[in-house]
Parts: sequence; structure tokens; C-alpha cells
Amino acid sequence: VQLQASGGGLVQAGGSLRLSCRASRTISSVFNGLTMGWFRQVSGKERELVATVTSRGTTNYADSVKGRFSVSRDNARKTVYLQMSSLRPEDAAIYYCHDHIRDYWGQGTLVTVSS
Repeated sequence: VQLQASGGGLVQAGGSLRLSCRASRTISSVFNGLTMGWFRQVSGKERELVATVTSRGTTNYADSVKGRFSVSRDNARKTVYLQMSSLRPEDAAIYYCHDHIRDYWGQGTLVTVSS
């Protein structure tokens, strides 16, 4: 498994979660140059892009999460994070991390938001 995602769970609306995605089998010099992203998918719907972070730390967000979610990376740990705050029921989904360069996907981590 190239990407190992974790951190999902059940949270009340308004709460926070932090997702992690570790590229344990990728050497550091390669990871440092990757653009990484987080997607989410609800059953019956297409997977949608949530946020990306480039090798230089430039971030981009879907309009639906701007101001509430924050994507970051720790190159020393070969890990990308998605800090999610002010969660809403419509944020509930399976969240996937993605290596944009090599098109690798993590296994997905489930986020459930109760109203």
C-alpha cells in the first residue's frame, strides 16, 4: 500500500477531525516533489476533490470547504494532513488521499457527521 489514510470517525456537527495520509513506501526525495490531494465520495455520487497541496505548500480547496478545512504536509514524516473543522452532515463521506503525480490512492477513511 503506497498511501495509508487514517483519522476518520464519528463526530458531531460543528466538531473537528484530522485526517492523515502517510506515504510510507515512498522515499523522501520523491514525496517532497509530489502534489497531494484529498478527495471524498458519498455512495452513489462521484468522487470530488476537497483540497490539494503542492510540493511548495501551495494549497487549493473546494468552495464547499474553504474556511473550514486546512490541508498541510510534513515532508519529514512523508505525511499529508486534512484538518477539518466546523463539520457539517454534508461533509460525511469516505475520504481518500491521492498522489497526483503517480495517481496512487489511499484506501479511504470514513467520516461520519451526526446532526
